[in-house]
Amino acid sequence: MPFDEMLTAENLPRAPYQGYFNWHAEQKTSDLIKKSRDAENIFRKTGITFAVYGKEDASERLIPFDIVPRIISGREWRRLAQGIEQRVVALNAFLDDIYHKQEIIKAGRIPRALIEKNAAFLPQMIGMRPPGGVYTHIIGTDIVRTGEDQFYVLEDNARTPSGVSYMLENRETMMQMFPELFHLNKVRPVENYPKLLRQSLGALAPPGCQGKPRVAVLTPGIFNSAFYEHAYLADQMGVELVEGSDLQVINGKVAMRTTRGYEPIDVLYRRVDDDFLDPLSFRPDSTLGVPGIMDVYRTGNITIANAPGTGIADDKAIYSYMPEIVRFYTGSKPMLQNVPTHRCSEPETLAYVLDNLAELVVKEVHGSGGYGMLVGPAASKRERAEFAAKLKSRPGNYIAQPTLSLSTVPILVKKGIAPRHVDLRPFVLVSDKVQIIPGGLTRVALKEGSLVVNSSQGGGTKDTWVLED
Repeated sequence: MPFDEMLTAENLPRAPYQGYFNWHAEQKTSDLIKKSRDAENIFRKTGITFAVYGKEDASERLIPFDIVPRIISGREWRRLAQGIEQRVVALNAFLDDIYHKQEIIKAGRIPRALIEKNAAFLPQMIGMRPPGGVYTHIIGTDIVRTGEDQFYVLEDNARTPSGVSYMLENRETMMQMFPELFHLNKVRPVENYPKLLRQSLGALAPPGCQGKPRVAVLTPGIFNSAFYEHAYLADQMGVELVEGSDLQVINGKVAMRTTRGYEPIDVLYRRVDDDFLDPLSFRPDSTLGVPGIMDVYRTGNITIANAPGTGIADDKAIYSYMPEIVRFYTGSKPMLQNVPTHRCSEPETLAYVLDNLAELVVKEVHGSGGYGMLVGPAASKRERAEFAAKLKSRPGNYIAQPTLSLSTVPILVKKGIAPRHVDLRPFVLVSDKVQIIPGGLTRVALKEGSLVVNSSQGGGTKDTWVLED
């Protein structure tokens, strides 16, 4: 049986949920369902949507939101936060190393080919050190739970992690609808994230920056699936939202178009992928980036967050080496464990994976959003056979993991509450210090028995409470 985060085997509430459990017992299900509809109306009026690509009916969709909070004790959070900080520090050191001395390769801890032949490795960043030496300014670390004190890192999102706007809107909606719950429970705040993000970005402005750093958010535009978040964060931080066409390189600096003419910016929080960032350095057909921005970056006249080339840390083959990476750069054992991972690029491992497809989850090393993966136990014999052919043709493109028994938390259904599987994406800000926002985005598989929590695959979100205890 999956670990139930709210209830023990005797159907008694676990300590973090005690206050909520007592409150919920006094509520009518019909009233809660009405509140759920109210929340949906809030999301619709606010315009909290996401786009699904590759569908015939591809359009803006409302992200499902469940009003039963996920609750984490202060003790559990402290353990998680320590492990996340250790991992983030190691990731930043790893990125600095592979673009400079490559000591981890020389030490034989990671194969050279895995780095240098990786599509996310940018030769243009070799010898480059970003302002403050920080590569990963914003990180989303995906965590899954399988037991009382059993937390695992599912993946690292070090390039352009998304979802923080949903975390903030979820909290605002819950505080609006259930203010009494926040009096009953000592819930740590998350609503100061935009302020912390603005401060964190400003702390890593280029050395020559005079006065208060000017920050802007670079978006690919309104057709991007995360455009709502780009606009939301720019608004909440009080900075400009810009597209590539709004920017030019002038006198060795990146400047944005304003009503007063072009004015230089110091920090660019980019939500555009590396390939499209600079048509002079990467894809020449890109219209989303800024011609010449990499030249400005090399001279140290702009901070780009996250730094170009950080996408290699998102690679799931690199992920499989994270225990070695953490030990190499911190000198300590990882506080948070990886999910056991099979590298299909290795012939013996590939044979094992092909023989056990019915029991494994297989993912593309560059995949995201729940696309390009096989959940073996839920797949048909035909689907597994088709996926086996993909594996054989490009084994290095995949990793495989056991099907974990993910923990469950309650969601609201017509008859009351029912358990559903979840994961958690805490958000981390890195500047001259590491700040981990207490909570994060809980993603929930709304379909009974499903392990896929991605909103693009039918999942939803919840407010995540970290208690003060």
